[in-house]
Amino acid sequence: MDLREGQVRSESGAGVPNGAAGLALYALFHLIAFRGLRRGEACGQKCTDTNLNAGLITVAKQLVVDGWEVYEDDPKTDAGARTVALDSDTVQALKRHRVQQDKDREEWGSAWVETGRVFTKENGEMLHPANVTRRFVELYEEIDLPPVRLHDLRHGAATLAHAAGADLKDIQEMLGHSSITITADTYTSLLPEADLAIAEAAARLVPRARVTSENTVPEAAPDPEGEEEPDAESVPNGADPLGDISEINSPSAHAPLTQTAPDEESEAE
Repeated sequence: MDLREGQVRSESGAGVPNGAAGLALYALFHLIAFRGLRRGEACGQKCTDTNLNAGLITVAKQLVVDGWEVYEDDPKTDAGARTVALDSDTVQALKRHRVQQDKDREEWGSAWVETGRVFTKENGEMLHPANVTRRFVELYEEIDLPPVRLHDLRHGAATLAHAAGADLKDIQEMLGHSSITITADTYTSLLPEADLAIAEAAARLVPRARVTSENTVPEAAPDPEGEEEPDAESVPNGADPLGDISEINSPSAHAPLTQTAPDEESEAE
């Protein structure tokens, strides 16, 4: 989905022309799309839990909608409280967003509402998650995309991580699922071609054996003493041409009549 910054800078307010009540939503959508935060987690992200120099954010709070009222709460699950690493593009998007937020704070002066949130309205008030979803719907309609949910960006983040080689445990921790079963049930069918690509990439790490004369069975070299090998018809049944007994099913007088059990460790492999 092509969400350019210029297209998502503003959000319509009630009775306010589009662009007047500017909300810097590009960075929020970017964060969800690449790192898989839930809508409420992104809206509730605090500046004190965001370390752009280290490229890390700690998901510690979320905004929850009850009817139309919004309140702060802990993450959805214990696993939801997590630290998420940020890629360099996401860090840059958040840094640009911070610069714009600082400009807004200066312009609003004493009227600025300090909520300590990374993503806010133009005057600093916290976002209403339902309005964020509404603006997202407006965006995909404006650029003529098929219907897609804001939550689908979270699914997209999981798909991208999987395609990049992350296993289910990595994806579970990134998304904050309480159980890896949830992750498996939801995402194992995504991008099966990514699994094939990962398998091929893994196979390429092992050098392939070259088909050369070294890999072929050499012909028997002539006996250095000039003696001919015994003719097969002259060798007794069950005997090696060189005189050693090779018939292991015929026990000798010195061999035990029972065989030892196979090695348990090798059987397990």
